[in-house]
Amino acid sequence: MTESDLVKKIQELKKIRPSQDWIVLTKSQILGEEPKILFFPFFKPVLATVTALGILFGIFSLAQNSLPGDFLYSVKKITEKGQAVFVSEEEKPAFQLKLANERLEELTKAPARNLAPTLSEFQASVFQAAKEIIEAEKPNIKEIVQQTKKLEENKQKVETLGVVVGETEALDTALAQLVEREIGDLETQTLPEKQQELLEKAKEDFEVGNYNQALEKILILSYQ
Repeated sequence: MTESDLVKKIQELKKIRPSQDWIVLTKSQILGEEPKILFFPFFKPVLATVTALGILFGIFSLAQNSLPGDFLYSVKKITEKGQAVFVSEEEKPAFQLKLANERLEELTKAPARNLAPTLSEFQASVFQAAKEIIEAEKPNIKEIVQQTKKLEENKQKVETLGVVVGETEALDTALAQLVEREIGDLETQTLPEKQQELLEKAKEDFEVGNYNQALEKILILSYQ
């Protein structure tokens, strides 16, 4: 190797720089310190993504306890709309009734300033539930009966607190149509005596406007 080649090799060695990890590790050994863990560059986007997801999860969790009029309530509504996308057609009426029940439960927690928007959200949920009941070809009657019964119980609880919920005419109309449709289907069938008796009682409930009781009897009839 010539002197010129040797000089070139030495100059190339001068360009070599130790890695940041090596510097930190060597420094910690000399000074007797615990080495700091360095993240590789490709960990940084992963860490940022995990952090962002954690923040979003926290926001969604907080939003579940928010009330109409609160800053995070819009996030709660977006979450509910997202859930509705995955609900089957036959389950949509019961799902909307469940949301109406949640609105009533919010009324028991709402301070005076939130009552008006909470009542408005309740009425909107009831209207949407009525719409789904009318449009569903084969709604889940069992779930509708359960959610409607719960709705009546929650209304009574809210009204004992001095909050006037108001009428739910749209829902009553939808339930009346559902009962009438179910009775019409049953009348085309030849039923055993006990089932025929239940059908007649369901008709009586329908005539006096007890639509949920009529649906209960229709539900019992279908299991006999």
